Amino acid sequence: MFSPSTEVLVGTDAPGRADAPGRPEIRASKARVRPDATIADGRPLADGLPLDGFPQRRDVSRLGVAHLGKYYAPARGGIESHVRELAAGLTERGHRVAVHAVNCGGTTSGSGRSVTLGRTRSRRFEDDGVAVTLHGRVANLMKLDVCPRLTAGANGLLVGPAGRRATLGAGLREPTDGSPDLLHLHVPNPTMMVALALSRFAGPTVVTYHSDIVRQSRAAALLRRLERRVLRRAGAILVSSAEYAEASPVLREHADRVRVVPFGIDLARFAGLDPVAEKAAEALRARHPGPLWAMVGRLVYYKGHEVAVRALRNVPGTLLIVGDGPLAERVERVAEECGVADRIAFLPNADDAAVRVALKAATALWFPSTHRSESFGIAQIEAMASGCPVINTAIPGSGVPAVSVDGVSGLTVAPGDPAALARAANRLAESPSMRNELADGARRRAFAEFDRDLMLGRVEAIYEELTAGAGRHAPR
Repeated sequence: MFSPSTEVLVGTDAPGRADAPGRPEIRASKARVRPDATIADGRPLADGLPLDGFPQRRDVSRLGVAHLGKYYAPARGGIESHVRELAAGLTERGHRVAVHAVNCGGTTSGSGRSVTLGRTRSRRFEDDGVAVTLHGRVANLMKLDVCPRLTAGANGLLVGPAGRRATLGAGLREPTDGSPDLLHLHVPNPTMMVALALSRFAGPTVVTYHSDIVRQSRAAALLRRLERRVLRRAGAILVSSAEYAEASPVLREHADRVRVVPFGIDLARFAGLDPVAEKAAEALRARHPGPLWAMVGRLVYYKGHEVAVRALRNVPGTLLIVGDGPLAERVERVAEECGVADRIAFLPNADDAAVRVALKAATALWFPSTHRSESFGIAQIEAMASGCPVINTAIPGSGVPAVSVDGVSGLTVAPGDPAALARAANRLAESPSMRNELADGARRRAFAEFDRDLMLGRVEAIYEELTAGAGRHAPR
């Protein structure tokens, strides 16, 4: 359990759970917002972004934040979705935001599946006001992207405040020339942990701890020393749920700096569809035997796709598997073995619009994750905002069942249990009134707990606290 000094930041407008047994004390905090601030876009993209990949500073009343992500859209994943959502929201609020990530590359095979490439080149571009730098890699070894120029600092990536002119490696630039006030690292992320450990950046650092390294025990052992070093320098460590923080041996070592900040999304994108999208949802229902069930996420070991396929043997309708990943062919083989291949529609390259249509057409989202590698599940929020109930799993030590609550916004079953998943799905299929009641509860819960503005306010309050203590760059 956490020590009493641990803070769970919930924001002024969000309902707290201070009376829940075994929960750390909850401290409400109000973000300070200055709506008159403006954002500077830096030089036109045609002339190239500033050498440090960061918009130039014009208004010192706003913060410069550099996010160190893993990959970036169109790459799919929890870290990728959250970093883009957070960066876009902070930019809209007037902060100067840059994102650094690895260019994972990709092409499309004849089967239509995405294939990640080994060697990639660096790219720079702007995404709705966010300055994005994707760093080229020469190889991927044991899930570590090898990016020599990133760790050597050859691109002049970041500049430290207070005269500590520093990059992620060795380059030098003046701290007032578009430098960030704060770094925000997202882990697990071995490549950026290495880069940050080599950095001489002297300003505040925030870490969002998306999950423990659960399965890759050898990799975890190699990275633990580096991880401790990175977490020790963090002014705040953000985690998406108290449940996950309490169960993480790593986070318990740093409990005095752990802040619970649930992820949030732009709910309006999912709450309503335009007429064209509504027609697309109707067409999807007409094309496949109902009821429709949706799964959204990468095909990886902890998502429970095989559990879903085995459950489908005892459930009517069609399962839409939206996403791609290394286990795609294995899931297809299991579907053939179970005799349900003709009732599964694989949508490996669906974009955000297709995800919204699938969730609007579905009777429920199946979220049968099996391991603590699934710490939260942003797809659950997307479904809830769409009015789509969620069938999730009670993973011990995970925040998954705290996102969609059993009997409120969906149903919760035991992990790794196809029969339990099938029973829950059949309850919804056989009782439209129950399904509609849970759909209404899902919408209410999404807007009460997981709106992007709530998340942004909580994060801004932490940024303000850390930068106020460290001081910001003085204008010249």
